[in-house]
Formats: sequence, C-alpha cells, structure tokens
Amino acid sequence: MANTYTQLYIHIVFAVKGRQRLIPKEHKEALHQYITRIITNKKQTVIRINSMPDHIHIFIGLTPDIALSDLVRDIKANSTKFMNNNDWVVGRFEWQTGFSAFSYSRSQIDDVVQYIKNQEIHHKRMTFQEEYLEFLKRFDVSYDPKYVFDPDDDTET
Repeated sequence: MANTYTQLYIHIVFAVKGRQRLIPKEHKEALHQYITRIITNKKQTVIRINSMPDHIHIFIGLTPDIALSDLVRDIKANSTKFMNNNDWVVGRFEWQTGFSAFSYSRSQIDDVVQYIKNQEIHHKRMTFQEEYLEFLKRFDVSYDPKYVFDPDDDTET
C-alpha cells in the first residue's frame, strides 16, 4: 500500500483446546519454526515466539494488509495440521476457539520479548489461567468469566 506507514506490535496468546498439555517440549522448537514460516509467508514479522505445554505466545510486527483474525486463523489451522500430521500427541491436537491480542509500543518491545522468552520461569509462579486473566485486566478488556475458560477444565499450568 503506497503511502501507508505503520508500526504495529501485537502480542497474541491462545491455548490448546481444554488447556490440555499437548505441546511436547521436545517438539516445541519445530512448532515455533513452522508457525514462524506461516507468519513470514503472510509477509508479517515474528519478533518472539514461545510456548508452554498448554498455550503459546506470539509477538509480531503486523502490517495493515492482513486482518489479525485472518492471520491467527491461518496460524491455528495450519499448525493444527502440522501437529497432527507429525503424530506428536496421542489423540487429536486442537487449539482453543478464539484468541487474545494485545498491542504494544516500540519502547516496550524488549520487555515483551523478555516476558515471552522467560515463560518457563514465569509459570513456576503463576498458572496460565492467572496469567491470562492478568492480561485481560491489565489491558482493560471486558470479558465474561464464564466464557474465558471451559468450566469443566480446571487443569493448572
């Protein structure tokens, strides 16, 4: 788009369906590389990606020529196929319905990168559910608690 100049930094978070711990530690780098290829093929920039067994954080530079929801849909659909085609989980791998996305300024990039990089350390002190609710509150996102997590799923990260 000629004469269009943007600087959009988006932190995307979504979970494995039912918050099941299905992302194997030994395969997470392959998953990250695959997702990075999806994003770069859409002409977007991956700044940092990291996952825990039950969720993923993706920090990107986003251009306005693609809708964020379309990008996340493509990431989830293609990475689901990738996980299932590799038979890395017993049963079927699926991501949750929906996602969260939070915008940051350029001056916050290093902090967000470090936060995502240190997920393993961070989750020794806080569950994914606690982390997720903290993000929603910090960014003043309105939500109905009964729709945030599956009420039958009380697993902890």
